[in-house]
Amino acid sequence: MTCAQAFQLFRSCAATMSSRPSTNALHRQSRRAMAMGTRYYSGAKPESATEEAKEGEDKEENKHPEGPSSTPAENEWETKLKGKEEEVTDLKARLQYLQADFLNLQRNAAREKEQQKDFAISRFASDLLETVDVLALALKSVPSSALQSSASEDHPSNSSISSTTTESSGPSIPQKSARDHLVELHHGVEMTHRLLLSTLFKYQIKPFDPTGDVFDPNKMEALYQAPIPGKEPGTVIDCQKSGYMIKDRVLRAAQVGVAQEVQS
Repeated sequence: MTCAQAFQLFRSCAATMSSRPSTNALHRQSRRAMAMGTRYYSGAKPESATEEAKEGEDKEENKHPEGPSSTPAENEWETKLKGKEEEVTDLKARLQYLQADFLNLQRNAAREKEQQKDFAISRFASDLLETVDVLALALKSVPSSALQSSASEDHPSNSSISSTTTESSGPSIPQKSARDHLVELHHGVEMTHRLLLSTLFKYQIKPFDPTGDVFDPNKMEALYQAPIPGKEPGTVIDCQKSGYMIKDRVLRAAQVGVAQEVQS
């Protein structure tokens, strides 16, 4: 080998060595590439991290599945629970109805008890009204003119009294006429009638005379009808027997005569 050839070989080797990067440079480039490969950006993640996240989500979904995926035992318990709720609602409604019925029963029983207390003497009072009517007829049978007596008729004259006194040795007893006895009897019957009515008033039994009122079939009993000029048809013109009320209930209807329409 000549010197020229050796020199040429040396130059080619030197050029080759200068074109290759150094070991340190290669090491630095590899570390830079690794650092850039593991860097995370705010907008995206590496594919390996995304896959790991997806796998984690799949595991969570498997642990807690979405949607109604209950077991048959749970369905059975839910059905029983609904049935018990419906039964409780039905029993509550029935209890409310029973409570309302019981309250109504209590009110009706209290009202009936009060009515029985107030109207217990209704039958006895009805029978007693006949006596009141008889006394009233007895008082009406004696006219007021018969009760008016003059002094001459009621008492004997002074001369007769003096003669009787002188003739008899005993004390003089004034003689009563028949008119005097009639007046006393009338007063006694009148007092009995008033006392009986006052006793009925204590038990809220009161008479009523509907003369002049419009005929009411609930409180009156029509005995006859008569055409009366000047009277409106249906007006009570006469009361044969007075009616009686016990509180707000009719104890006996009044027996009346009613005006009839006048035929032209």
